[in-house]
Amino acid sequence: MKIDEKLIELIDFNGNLNQKQFEILNISPCVDWKQNIINQEISEHNINLLLLLCGNFSQDIQEKIVNNYKNLLAYKKWQKEQKESTSSQNSLNQNLEDEDKEFLHIYCDGACSGNPGFAGSGLAIYSNKKNPVLLYGAFVENGTNNIAELNALYQALLIAKQSGFKDTIYIFSDSKYSIDCISKWAFSWKANGWTKKGGEIKNLDLIIKSHELYLSLKSNLVLEYVKGHSGVEGNELADRMALNAIKEKNEEFSFYRYENIDDILKMKFS
Repeated sequence: MKIDEKLIELIDFNGNLNQKQFEILNISPCVDWKQNIINQEISEHNINLLLLLCGNFSQDIQEKIVNNYKNLLAYKKWQKEQKESTSSQNSLNQNLEDEDKEFLHIYCDGACSGNPGFAGSGLAIYSNKKNPVLLYGAFVENGTNNIAELNALYQALLIAKQSGFKDTIYIFSDSKYSIDCISKWAFSWKANGWTKKGGEIKNLDLIIKSHELYLSLKSNLVLEYVKGHSGVEGNELADRMALNAIKEKNEEFSFYRYENIDDILKMKFS
C-alpha cells in the first residue's frame, strides 16, 4: 500500500508529526516531510500506528501507544491460533464419533537441530480406530526448519495420493509456511513462471512437487493448520518422529514400531 494525500491529512497534527510517527516512516523530522513520504510503500499495521499516534503526545505516551498496539496484535494472533487449534481438534473428534465411518487423518511435522543443521520429518497417520501409523525420515544433514516441514507435508500428500481414499482426507501441519507455500503462494508463483518479486523462491523443487500433489487431491483434501506443542496427540507424535529421524539420520521414511503411545509421547531427545 502506498501513502497518498488522504492518509497524510489523517496523520498530520497541526502541520507536523511526532517523533514516533517519523520513526515509523523512517525519515528525520523536516519541513518537507510530506513530499518525502508521498507514494512511499507502507504496511497496514504501520498505517494503524500512524493514525493512533496522531496528536501532540509526550514521548512516554507515544511509547505506550506503540506497546499497547503490539500487545493487541499479539493477543489477536493468540486468539486466532486458539480458534484454529480448537477447529482442528473438533474436526478430528467429529470424525471419530462415528465408528463405522472410515477416515484418514495425517499429521506431519518437521524438526531441525540448528537452522541450518540436522533436519528430519515425521508423520502420524490415523485411520478408523486403529493405532496411528508412525513414520520418520527425510534426514537432511544441512537442512532448515522450512525444508523439514515441507518434506513432511510432501510425504503426507504422497501418502494421501497413494491411499486411494475416496472420502475427505485431512492433513494437519503446524507450519503455516509450508501450508501457504503450496496452497496459496504457489498459484501466483506458478502464473509468473515460478518466480516472485524480491528474490528467489527457496525450496522451489519441493514446493512444485508438493503443489502438483495438492492440486490432484484438492477436491477431497482438507489441509489445516494445528498449533504446535498444544497437546494435540497427532502433532505431538509427528514431532517425536521428526526428532527421531534426526537421531537415527534416516533419509528414507521408515515405520516406527511401538506398543504404547504414551511411551512415544514421553520420548526425550538431547
